[in-house]
Amino acid sequence: MSKILIIEDEISIAELEKDYLELSGFNVIIEETGDKGLETALRENVDLIILDLMLPNMDGFDVCKKVREVKNIPIILVSAKKEDIDKIRGLGLGADDYITKPFSPSELVARVKAHLARYDRLVGSGAKKNEVIEIRGIKIDKTARRVYVNGEEKAFTTKEFDLLTFLAENPNHVFTKEELFSKIWDMESVGDIATVTVHIKKIREKIEFNTSKPQYIETIWGVGYRFKV
Repeated sequence: MSKILIIEDEISIAELEKDYLELSGFNVIIEETGDKGLETALRENVDLIILDLMLPNMDGFDVCKKVREVKNIPIILVSAKKEDIDKIRGLGLGADDYITKPFSPSELVARVKAHLARYDRLVGSGAKKNEVIEIRGIKIDKTARRVYVNGEEKAFTTKEFDLLTFLAENPNHVFTKEELFSKIWDMESVGDIATVTVHIKKIREKIEFNTSKPQYIETIWGVGYRFKV
């Protein structure tokens, strides 16, 4: 079931859109502010975004720009403004469509279906996709060897990237320092396994909001580390 994110501060409009989309078999999330909408867009694995332009805290243009830096999913802009300049600006930021209020909910559903079908055709066209891991705001692009935290790219050394990727690919599994040293440094743990601790510390500084209370890489005292999901 495709997941649709509606970012709309007029809750009556958002609920109407949600009702029509759910009747068509979609799973729908609603956010009422730009900042919360962006956070959900980056955290959740949504398939399409319906984005109002006039939003509290962060306007739709900024949301569109930041989402497009990280994800290629379809974005449909919604606005009461009929000026071409807004449409041109929105499409220039990477939006796929622009619909002006008031509009028929059935027309919106039709556009959603059309864009999802088009996106599926493009994704399945034979072009090789990057292998990506996405967990609670962290995006690890294995193909490009790039890491994003809530949409912001972070610089990782080779071993930091390898260690983070290995842990993320094996969530909730506790690894000893010796096991991690052997896996990542490709040698038996006869060297200085303190390097594992150092690398974990550096990774936490880049991905954790509060390194003293890590939300991703947990220390299991007396054993080792695990990536929590």
